[in-house]
Amino acid sequence: MNTIMKHLQSHKGVSDWKINKTRHESYELFFVKGALETVRNTDNTDREVTVYADHGDFRGHAQFFVYPSTTEEELDKLIDGAAEQARLIDNPPYTLVEGESAAYAVPTDFDTWDASDLAAEIANTVFASNTLAVTSLNAVEIFINRITETVANSRGLQKKQVRWTAMVEAIPTATENGESVELYEQVNFSALDLPSLAREIADKLAQAKARHDAKRMTITGSPRVILNSQELMELCWNFAYDLNFASVYTHQNVYHKGDVLQSAPQGDRLGITMAASLPGCADSRCFDWDGLTLRERRIIDGGAAVGYYGANRFAQYLGEEPSGSLPILKLDPGTAEEAELTAGPYLEVVSMSGIQTDFYSDYVGGEIRLAYWHDGNEIRPVTGVSISGKLSDVLNRIRFSKECALYGNYYGPRKAVIEGMNIF
Repeated sequence: MNTIMKHLQSHKGVSDWKINKTRHESYELFFVKGALETVRNTDNTDREVTVYADHGDFRGHAQFFVYPSTTEEELDKLIDGAAEQARLIDNPPYTLVEGESAAYAVPTDFDTWDASDLAAEIANTVFASNTLAVTSLNAVEIFINRITETVANSRGLQKKQVRWTAMVEAIPTATENGESVELYEQVNFSALDLPSLAREIADKLAQAKARHDAKRMTITGSPRVILNSQELMELCWNFAYDLNFASVYTHQNVYHKGDVLQSAPQGDRLGITMAASLPGCADSRCFDWDGLTLRERRIIDGGAAVGYYGANRFAQYLGEEPSGSLPILKLDPGTAEEAELTAGPYLEVVSMSGIQTDFYSDYVGGEIRLAYWHDGNEIRPVTGVSISGKLSDVLNRIRFSKECALYGNYYGPRKAVIEGMNIF
């Protein structure tokens, strides 16, 4: 990095610069039909350079990568090309994050383990989770990652953070009567919670069997619909994207600070906080790609938009205090008990092709790949149905569970019940 800095500092066409260096060390296991096929260690480093060029009343930027094979002569040519590209971009001026120097370790218990022992413990848990006679794990891949991120810029910034993550990729399969159904599962985490991992894999194996058994059926009326963590995560992140500084500045947002999302709430009030880190969440960070220290930000409170969040550049354009690119969404828990969620006829969504929301047309819905139909007496897996409704009505009547769960970069109610949906 010192060589790159020296060349950037001496280049007359460069007004500012930033270097992001990411070292990714991993220990990897690959299983096929339960047998360990490959063990691999990797150690890769990426260096991305961002060049800023001021011209007239504007500031532009461009990026390039530097590799171990890049010579100093090639580096100068890369800087020349990036500076020329940056001068073609007419963005309003903004300043880089200045003067901070710090080193962080994102909290985890992975750093107390030997990577091979940790991977073996995870593998044993994954395979022990299969308790159904007709299901199997056709392929499993386990990655233990140590990620070291360094950012430096021309304004005296120098930061480093070390993060640990684990990823499990699996192909749960159900086979009966000569027919097989395969699903894909990916679990990312940064703390060793073996019971949660076992539950996640077991649930996916059960879903593979349910997908095998699922039938198309007609559901009459408008019974309650139960959403699980994945759909709640996708729904809430739509609001988060809308309240990002970048969306607001480019006029791609619908909601603004002060807008009420729940005009006549009859259920639980919506509350969303954007966060930097959370125990066990693989997306946890201390600072973002610009080197800005991340600051938690409340964006929805009591069913109303109360704030924006986002990166340094767009915060400056809006005259707001930057929070940084916060990676985690926390949804407030609700008031619904388990007994309320499971009473009466309802359709529990297990897997969708993606929940769709359209703020302009006040729509929410999507195609269901797998759901469980509870008619009050028995539970049947169903497929090939869709749901649709008015987003405003759903928000006014939604009830969230008291019980919370971590799912990817979402932490919040494990379930929610919505009413008034069309099922077809």
